[in-house]
Amino acid sequence: MIVTDSLGIGDDKQQKKYGDSGADTLFHVSETNLLEIPTWKKMGIASIAKIKNAGKNKDQIAYTARVNEISNGKDTLTGHWEMMGIYTEHPFPTFTETGFPKELIDELEKAFDGRKIIGNKSASGTDIINELAEEEIKNNAIIVYTSGDSVLQICGHEKYMGLDNLYRYAKEARRICSSKPEWNVGRIIARPYIGENGNYTRTFNRHDYSVAPSKKTILDKLQEKNIEVISVGKINDIFSGKGISKHFPSSGDANGMDITIDLATEKSNDKKLIFTNLVQFDSHYGHRRDVEGYANNINLFDIKLAKLINVLDENDLLIITSDHGNDPTFKGYNHTREALPATIYSKAFKKPKKLNDLNSLATLGNIIARNFDLEISEIGDDIFDQLV
Repeated sequence: MIVTDSLGIGDDKQQKKYGDSGADTLFHVSETNLLEIPTWKKMGIASIAKIKNAGKNKDQIAYTARVNEISNGKDTLTGHWEMMGIYTEHPFPTFTETGFPKELIDELEKAFDGRKIIGNKSASGTDIINELAEEEIKNNAIIVYTSGDSVLQICGHEKYMGLDNLYRYAKEARRICSSKPEWNVGRIIARPYIGENGNYTRTFNRHDYSVAPSKKTILDKLQEKNIEVISVGKINDIFSGKGISKHFPSSGDANGMDITIDLATEKSNDKKLIFTNLVQFDSHYGHRRDVEGYANNINLFDIKLAKLINVLDENDLLIITSDHGNDPTFKGYNHTREALPATIYSKAFKKPKKLNDLNSLATLGNIIARNFDLEISEIGDDIFDQLV
């Protein structure tokens, strides 16, 4: 299962409620005229998504469907948790308009060895580092900021603060935020960076400290059946390690796909789930409103996708979807509520086609459950018998 993090495909009939009317990540990226995705087109992505100059493919090689998320929210945890059977009724708290309250900031400063917190506002990660890194380094301070998501992000220079200290502070922030419902953000994110004299770059040593899943997920059920669950990228962080047997961090989306391809190449009689998150779509291109970068990343994904398909055999099943949208042409720099694409592929399928819209991302997790003879989630639909 591969999650193209933030790659939405337009209106899910709830956009107005979230203030995201008109957002359509894939279509607006396609307007750059840079997209070259022959493999994904062959699979049938254009049957469910509006793509400029895509044309039609009568004989698609995968099942495709638009998925309408049912949880309340448009963030990473909400989307991934729903895939594995958790419905989020109440969104995690956000502090976009106000910053974090003084009482919380006071508690954090104590836990951060008395460092003064600077920032405390909603901002782009790269912008706030460029703005405040000099002050952080010079005054032994610490940058804390948020965004439109339910996150508390902590920036630290790898040389001057050190990764060990940054991670320790992030763990303390997780403990403190989880102590009160009104502070309990979905994720604490440690954001390390390097550089000197105004020229700073975030590194891939980021680490997320998420709220633990509120109930047992399909991943837990797989483990109970001795089916190995392998995390690639930030999946392990998203589920707080729950239900994960083995974890492979990645240095980017290309590396994440390479790891996935290598794992899929290792043929054995053992049943396993490889669960991959490709975060750069979101972190590097969606949030930074880099439309051309987003397009080029999709092209790179398509090249890797062709290689992945090549190593699969008739016993393998591939599911590709997204967790939320992040239209790089939309106002602001935050996630967008959108319908999400589902691509379901196996060389064993006889005549795949476009399916009706799916109710909940959990429908995709239910395919995994049925595939391994597990009980499906309480949410989502069961379309397993349609995949022939």
